[in-house]
Amino acid sequence: MPMLRLLNPATGQLVREVPETDSSQVAAAFTRAGRAQRPWAALGLERRCQVLRTFRDLVIGEVPRLAELLVADMGKPISQARGEVGRVRERLDFFLANLAAATRDQVVFDEGGMEERLVHEPLGVVANISAWNYPWFVGINVIAPALLCGNALLYKPSEHATATGLAIIALLHRAGVPADAAIALPGGKTTGAALAATPVDGLFFTGSHAVGMKIAQVAGSRLGRVQLELGGKDAVYVADDVDVAAAAESTADGSFYNAGQSCCAIERLFVSRGIYDQFVAAFLEQVARLRMGDPMDPATTIGPLAFDGQRAVLERQIAQAVERGAIIACGGRREPGPGWFFQPTVLLQVDAQMAVMREETFGPVIGIMAVDSDAQAVQLINDSSYGLTAGIYTRERARAQALLAAVDTGTAYWNCCDRVSPRLPWTGRRGSGLGATLGQAGILAMTKPKAYHLRSP
Repeated sequence: MPMLRLLNPATGQLVREVPETDSSQVAAAFTRAGRAQRPWAALGLERRCQVLRTFRDLVIGEVPRLAELLVADMGKPISQARGEVGRVRERLDFFLANLAAATRDQVVFDEGGMEERLVHEPLGVVANISAWNYPWFVGINVIAPALLCGNALLYKPSEHATATGLAIIALLHRAGVPADAAIALPGGKTTGAALAATPVDGLFFTGSHAVGMKIAQVAGSRLGRVQLELGGKDAVYVADDVDVAAAAESTADGSFYNAGQSCCAIERLFVSRGIYDQFVAAFLEQVARLRMGDPMDPATTIGPLAFDGQRAVLERQIAQAVERGAIIACGGRREPGPGWFFQPTVLLQVDAQMAVMREETFGPVIGIMAVDSDAQAVQLINDSSYGLTAGIYTRERARAQALLAAVDTGTAYWNCCDRVSPRLPWTGRRGSGLGATLGQAGILAMTKPKAYHLRSP
């Protein structure tokens, strides 16, 4: 049986081996989940909410252990890992508080003996191929509303967050979710491909654009529900009227938090030319305060990349930028020693055609470019194959709203960045994906509407 080797990104050493789920096991899991779905849905919403409340309490009660698993999985600094696991409560509480209202039956017309009623039914068996960078957040965005809506779940955690994924499913079972209503399918690309080819009623994928397109081609041909949360090349414009120090602090955090391994991390910074030099100096001061090291050390703010292959991507983008005239203001190379560390890197004198300003980076590398006007900034932000988030830093709300109205992204930020709220839909445009999680839209994504036309005799 093929084994999945789980390596510690901070050391490169083997942590454990896990059997990979093969195609026959995926098919068997689908059959079991299909049998379990109706009894799980028949329990009723209140009972399902009770189970997910128990799950929430189990998670919060085991934050230290679960955070350490996350560190060993993908190298996130322990302080950030504790924050991710602990803040899962906010998302669970949102779903628990809002799901009943979002999915309640609605009488939309009742006149002359004719009643028109809208009902939301479970999709059936939902598959979730999840991500490694925020395995708790990304996983719960799908898992919680899927189960609360009465679906059964087939869950393939990322191969770079397998231990965390297995822990999530184990806690769901402890909370009272039947074993066959939530099934973990650990594995790599082969397992993911087998799951994508399975005739599930809904497939929710978070990952790269390239893999997402392959999944869309396979799963989309069945005309089932397919949602894709893909990449980003998120941009921020710092206007000429900002508090420079405050803007530099905020955008540096948005660029390098989780070692830049976030779909909504800032990857392009456009700064008004009049404050460019001042902003760059303040930004570099913030980067100098970052501490790279052992992710189990609470003082560490930059851990390793989750897998070694991404360092070659960063090196290629940096080398191409330097060849075209960019300057490395800091960082620019791998950190010597064990593990998959890469130094926080700031590139200056970049242009909008460089790979580092066009292709997804997903690491601690940022390019900063001077611009001459608000209009140029908006044009550059929109000049991307992605459309996930964009931000504007300015003192004037009206100015920010006008600029953000012209930005073609699913999420728009004013004086903030790298932020997700359970109350708002998380959705991308163009190459950043299809569909939405979170918010009311993320709840309804787990259901299929049925329209009743009821005439009294």
